[in-house]
Amino acid sequence: MKQNVEGSRQLGNDLSPKTLVLLPGLDGTGNLFADFVSALPPTLSTRIVRYPTDRFLNYTELLSCVEDVIPTTDSFVVLAESFSTPLAVKLAATRPTNLAGLVICAGFITNPVRSWLLRMKALVRPSFFRVPPPGFVIDHFLIGANAPHELRDAVRRTLRCVSPEVMALRVRAVMACDAREEIVQVQVPTLYLQAKHDRLVKERCFKEIQRLKQDTILASIPAPHFVLQREPDRAVDLIVHFVQGLSREQPTQV
Repeated sequence: MKQNVEGSRQLGNDLSPKTLVLLPGLDGTGNLFADFVSALPPTLSTRIVRYPTDRFLNYTELLSCVEDVIPTTDSFVVLAESFSTPLAVKLAATRPTNLAGLVICAGFITNPVRSWLLRMKALVRPSFFRVPPPGFVIDHFLIGANAPHELRDAVRRTLRCVSPEVMALRVRAVMACDAREEIVQVQVPTLYLQAKHDRLVKERCFKEIQRLKQDTILASIPAPHFVLQREPDRAVDLIVHFVQGLSREQPTQV
């Protein structure tokens, strides 16, 4: 797919959606979308959903945060990072008017944690998040080796913005999530953006989604879990190509 989209940044189809609704990762702030948004073509506007930093809302409760932001008249696409995938799937399953497509970035619909990481559930307490993780942990699990220092600093600043209690409860929500029933109700075209070097969300997470929604499109980028932050230009090329293939005339409800 990559060879078909390199250098294609303008939305040439007037019927293509012009709004991208962004659902953030575990921090919920949306602050880490900055470089990705800067790389988008000016013809594609964005709306960033931001979750509360001082109180925990479960996936059902967060749904209202998203519904308050999505366009009511114009065609739009929802893009969900990691933590927000079950939320985006639940939203798409309700078949909102004018929803034209769904983009999942390094996402999952059931608990992505397996093997030894699953045993860390006992450590998922607020005290674990009172101090931002050391640089080598951020590098290994999130941003990858040789990441810019600016990105590492941005991740630390962002994590400090969120209550440790909220972070702990969100991780526990991830470990308990299950959107398998909802994914089969999603009728809009879906793109899965895979981070090939992801140490948190493995390939089996995509395969589970594809098994239940067989027309899901896979696009892979050699990147760590924070694929939009490490490879914003490649991600934009793939996403713009996907959006170009969508039409406002495509039915979004039955």
